[in-house]
Amino acid sequence: MPPRFVQNELLRLLETADGFVSGEQLSRSMGMSRTAVWKRIATLRAAGYGIEAIPSQGYRLVSQPDLLTADQIVAGLPLGSRVGQRIVCLEEAGSTNVEAFRLAEAGALEGTVVLAERQTAGKGRLGRQWASPGGVNLYLSVILRPPLPPYDAPQLTFLSAVAVARTIEVQTGLKPAIKWPNDLLVDGCKVAGLLNEMSAETDRVGFVVLGIGANLNMTADQFPVDLRYPATSLALATGRMVPRMPFVTRLLTELNEEYSRFLSVGFGPVRAEWAQRCNAFGRQVSVAMGAQTLQGPFAGIDHDGALLLLLPDGRLERVMSGDVTVV
Repeated sequence: MPPRFVQNELLRLLETADGFVSGEQLSRSMGMSRTAVWKRIATLRAAGYGIEAIPSQGYRLVSQPDLLTADQIVAGLPLGSRVGQRIVCLEEAGSTNVEAFRLAEAGALEGTVVLAERQTAGKGRLGRQWASPGGVNLYLSVILRPPLPPYDAPQLTFLSAVAVARTIEVQTGLKPAIKWPNDLLVDGCKVAGLLNEMSAETDRVGFVVLGIGANLNMTADQFPVDLRYPATSLALATGRMVPRMPFVTRLLTELNEEYSRFLSVGFGPVRAEWAQRCNAFGRQVSVAMGAQTLQGPFAGIDHDGALLLLLPDGRLERVMSGDVTVV
């Protein structure tokens, strides 16, 4: 068996065990000598895994490092998952979107995921910077190749937002709100953002890169002082650390399920769930678009994700880009 597969299988056996697992049982299950098992245990310990060993009882996994590794992510995904069929984990990247875009141009498989422990040039919407300290948050980009015309590609932003919101809810119990078009808020503070970029021809999408940044375990002193909007992390909001590995595997699973449903039945279900989670639906909002500002009730999103604003004269205004504030 390849070394990475062996390491994965050993971790799986330790993680699923109810208490100690004997060296003999591990040896039998993995088809190797007890000495070889012991060497693999030593390798895992060196990587930061806490493994207790007691003579006549065996081994027990007591702690795991909060690392994002390709093997563990793949092991945590459903068999045959389209999203995550290739995982690229980087210690550092300028931007995961830039790395993913480069890989997509070179022909990377649909579902390829690029993650980085830290970003040196993380970017948000409208060219804004995204604070990206190492080892505490989640910075990832997913390559998709949907059979869509370019004007429907923005729908994937809303799909991403729904998947992130679901993941936060399942992993923390929090009820995040979605702010049009691509921010997730907890108690009015930004906790995650999306940046989707596309390469397309006139009549079809070549690929879309779904960029996701989520503040999982940032402390208050790690946020820049000049933030445009208030921000928080899931750890600050809950009072406890959020393990990153379960979060990322859940997120990729949600993305895979939503993308499969999207390809099967279209934008309707995504649009409906997004509306339920939106913080402005039916409320009075102000939309800043450069020098122009419009105000009126938020009437939902159009088929392509454009914001629908009800103007005083009764007309519906389509807004493709702008900053929305609930009045």
